[in-house]
Amino acid sequence: APSDIKTYMLHMGQRARAAARYVARADADTKNRALLAAAKSLRANVKKLVSENAADLLSARAAGKDAAFIDRLTLTEKAIEQMAEGLEQVAKLPDPVGQISELHQQPSGIKVGRMRVPLGVIGIIYESRPNVTADAAALYLKAGNACILRGGSESVRSNMAIAACIHEGLKAAGLPQRTVQVIETPDRAAVGQLLAMNEYVDIIVPRGGKELIERVMRESRIPTIKHLDGV
Repeated sequence: APSDIKTYMLHMGQRARAAARYVARADADTKNRALLAAAKSLRANVKKLVSENAADLLSARAAGKDAAFIDRLTLTEKAIEQMAEGLEQVAKLPDPVGQISELHQQPSGIKVGRMRVPLGVIGIIYESRPNVTADAAALYLKAGNACILRGGSESVRSNMAIAACIHEGLKAAGLPQRTVQVIETPDRAAVGQLLAMNEYVDIIVPRGGKELIERVMRESRIPTIKHLDGV
């Protein structure tokens, strides 16, 4: 774990911003190649993923987590295959970047419409489900964004192993591996720092329980897409 959380997070933000500028210009074929290669890597590393997840499960049980929590945290071979299939499904989706809607011609002859463009750097804070790492990385990459992912402290090993497969996919497609970064430290101070990095992060997406959502609402200096109480 890094000893200086602020410096660690600022460096992560700087790398994400640089990667975002690059991936925003990537064409659909390049992004799809990255997704398909990442899916292939997930399948090739099933044993490693299950092993890293087993270490997380051991720690969670030692910490007294209940059966429902353990179920959410568990990665089986079937779950890993579903993650790989999810990446392939995202690759098949139309590329949203550059799509134009509501195009109208003005009396002057100029055409005015709305074009979809990447948001930039997205930070997502989530809890114990490791599959969110693959799901979020796939969707944000497809839309031309870089992302900083902060999963639950109980799933750090699993999340890092999944991210390594995503990085293999990015590398295979010639995209920066820093397009997808996972916060490695379980220190809660990293979340506070992430919520303050409005110079580098464009939007925050919290996904979890009421306590997490309320903390993000209270502390974030960055626009947030949130839910609360199931809404």
